[in-house]
Amino acid sequence: MTRMATPDTRPGGPVVSFTRMADGTREDYELLAHLEEEFAAGTADRVLAHLRELSGSLSGYRVDRLEHSLQSATRAHRDGAEEEMVVAALLHDIDDLLAPHSHGELAALLLRPYVTERTHWIVRHHGLFQRVYYAHHVGGDRNARDKYRDHPWYQDAVDFCHRWDQCAFDPDYDSLPLEFFEPMVRRVFAREPFSLAPRRRS
Repeated sequence: MTRMATPDTRPGGPVVSFTRMADGTREDYELLAHLEEEFAAGTADRVLAHLRELSGSLSGYRVDRLEHSLQSATRAHRDGAEEEMVVAALLHDIDDLLAPHSHGELAALLLRPYVTERTHWIVRHHGLFQRVYYAHHVGGDRNARDKYRDHPWYQDAVDFCHRWDQCAFDPDYDSLPLEFFEPMVRRVFAREPFSLAPRRRS
């Protein structure tokens, strides 16, 4: 006998009938699809909340990670970058708290459903491209980015780092506030995810 997803009296509302995914019914998965769609609609709120948590993070620099993020995005905006790239500049270090050794990859995964492959690629690789400025001081390879020299977005990543990232540690820079960028973040995360539609290329 097939069990149906039924309303639940707990505060969380209706739940599925199964305890193993293999036993789920159409009704179960329709319920989950609806709930997941509602949850996804709040992504921008969670992103902005997590971004605020960067305030005061990572000592040693002359600005905290939130100010660095705002400064990077402000520089991109004032340079006339397209909106999704401004948002990428704002969020490129958002996962420093959870993934200090792979933050670029995690930030890129966060953005991937909503941005072009070019933007995703730049954010994913920005940490490697930043090494040109410091790796030789700590025994690393500052030219590690050269393996991508023939990649069509190589120069875009170079420019992202040089114009908006490596220079965004200035405590005297007049960064725009997070509230200025909030509508941009909401517009980007309100897009139909590219995983559900044909992917764009830049």
